[in-house]
Amino acid sequence: MNELGKTSHKQVASEQVSMIEVDETAAGQRIDNFLLRVCKGVPKSHIYRILRSGEVRVNKGRIDAAYRLVQGDLVRVPPIRTAQHDEAPVSSNAPAAEFPILFEDDHLIVIDKPSGVAVHGGSGVAFGVIEQLRNARPHAKFLELVHRLDRETSGVLMLAKKRAALVNLHEQIRENRIDKRYYAVGYGDWQSDWGRRRVVKAPLHKYVAGDGERRVRIQENGLPSHTVFNLIERWDDYAWVEAELKTGRTHQIRVHMASIGLPIAGDAKYGDFSLNKDLARPSAKPSLKRMFLHAYRLKITHPATGEPLQLEAPLPVECKRFIEQLKNRETE
Repeated sequence: MNELGKTSHKQVASEQVSMIEVDETAAGQRIDNFLLRVCKGVPKSHIYRILRSGEVRVNKGRIDAAYRLVQGDLVRVPPIRTAQHDEAPVSSNAPAAEFPILFEDDHLIVIDKPSGVAVHGGSGVAFGVIEQLRNARPHAKFLELVHRLDRETSGVLMLAKKRAALVNLHEQIRENRIDKRYYAVGYGDWQSDWGRRRVVKAPLHKYVAGDGERRVRIQENGLPSHTVFNLIERWDDYAWVEAELKTGRTHQIRVHMASIGLPIAGDAKYGDFSLNKDLARPSAKPSLKRMFLHAYRLKITHPATGEPLQLEAPLPVECKRFIEQLKNRETE
């Protein structure tokens, strides 16, 4: 059995030892992450237990959880019997789905993610884009998220089809060689003395709120965070901006916009809650039933060819309508 993609949950969870030869899709991956992918539905604690006990072997030798696989390695996976074996893993319950494709080749796939769809399962979400795509493409040997978007954010989302592409794109992200641009509409006054450009450098800190929700706040000892906001159009109480990410922190644009008095319209975590309620009313004009944050453009270097690649996702219909309603108010 030399193809990772052909290693099924049932095979691994049987009473037989599985021998898996590592191919190019898994080369460079840590053994613990490899096992978590192969042994779908098996708890992490059990994976680390069999690693510590030496039941997992690579080329007949013991290894620790940090070992990185090499193409051609032969991995011994022991019989794994847990209470969860008769339960389908989360991803198998995900309905197979395809999403609007902006670009695809042998190395990566870029989709236009809709608002309201999580990128992956977890934290109360049964499944996300990655699980749905994997089930829609059962013969794909490798498919991993390159980066993430908030569930409420729409737009350009990259997935790698080869491990080498994933490693290369992660390197581009770490070295800030990827140009990420978003459209957002904030509620409030774009100050005249800002001109057409407002730079925000405010450190961000992640924490868990009293309701158990993951939140982010500006905090002096937080992670350095840098966003540039370019004004596209302004009205008395709204501003449409292009947000240029210089760092990629969790909820960065949302928190930075709220910090300058322009909370994003429709933002349920950091926005103006009474405004959001008004915008969602059936008779509201302007009306909006989602957060107005859209990843519209991404510039990367192709991980295999080295050529520049620009990917764009059109503004969703509901966001277009909201902009038109704001413009029409000015003429009424």
